[in-house]
Amino acid sequence: MTTQSLIIDCDPGVDDAVALMLAFGSARLELLAVTTVGGNVPLKKTTRNALMLRQIAGREDIQVRPGADRPLRRKPAGASEFHGEEGLGYLPPFTPDRGIADGHGVDAIIDNVMSRPEGSVALAILGPMTNLAHALRKEPMIQKRLGPVAVMGGARSEGGNITPSAEFNIWADPEAADEVLRSACPVVMFGLDVTHQVRATDARIARLAALGTARGDTAAAMMRFSQDVEKRIVGWDAPPLHDPCPVAWLMNPDLFTLKPCRIAVEVQSELTRGHTAVEFRVDPETAPHRWATGVQADGVFDLIAESCA
Repeated sequence: MTTQSLIIDCDPGVDDAVALMLAFGSARLELLAVTTVGGNVPLKKTTRNALMLRQIAGREDIQVRPGADRPLRRKPAGASEFHGEEGLGYLPPFTPDRGIADGHGVDAIIDNVMSRPEGSVALAILGPMTNLAHALRKEPMIQKRLGPVAVMGGARSEGGNITPSAEFNIWADPEAADEVLRSACPVVMFGLDVTHQVRATDARIARLAALGTARGDTAAAMMRFSQDVEKRIVGWDAPPLHDPCPVAWLMNPDLFTLKPCRIAVEVQSELTRGHTAVEFRVDPETAPHRWATGVQADGVFDLIAESCA
């Protein structure tokens, strides 16, 4: 089995929590670091949440380093209505036994990418792209050395979840997304078009809860909270599971269908702020980006169950 070296950049967040449980429990990944960013809730909470989840998963060998606390140019925006005031749904906050590692999250990205073979370190971005934008400004060489940059963000045919055309992670810091997508980073984007195909049904939640493990219980609890929120706000019985998708793709690319494309982000108009313009009319050989259009959802949940066992 090939092991993928990976940094996870996230803003936990209930679906980030499931993605972290997926990564913490996987033998398919060499998890180098978890970096945090302000997004779903403020940076202080996303960092604490990452430390809590690391402890629950029994992976205190993984360093957690906080990054940017605000977007490049915008005021911080949150999504606590979808994640709870503390960010992890019904899970009560606690003080983790171990704290953060020394140094800034941006430097964690740069140092790991620059110190390892070219193309060997993947980056999964599960929140706003602020940390990577700062890293590119500080060390432009990383865009040539990064492996795949798997991003949860954007929307095309499904429309947005924060505005009619914008998904939250891109909307929260559109300038950062714009800088990343204009760079030479090999971005693969998992937007709402594909994450809405991965639904936390009652049966899938029950399967994780039946594992009887801390990781399984935590993942199931996050999905139950999302289920309650989506029923109340949107009317869905089975909420979409966004953030595990990039991690699942890095573990098993065959589960996803990707299309070569060019992606641009709207940064001027407030009406369409954060809109992702996905252009498929490109030469597949030279297309700078890839967009996920399809997924084997049962396969994603198989990976989650495998990692949470």
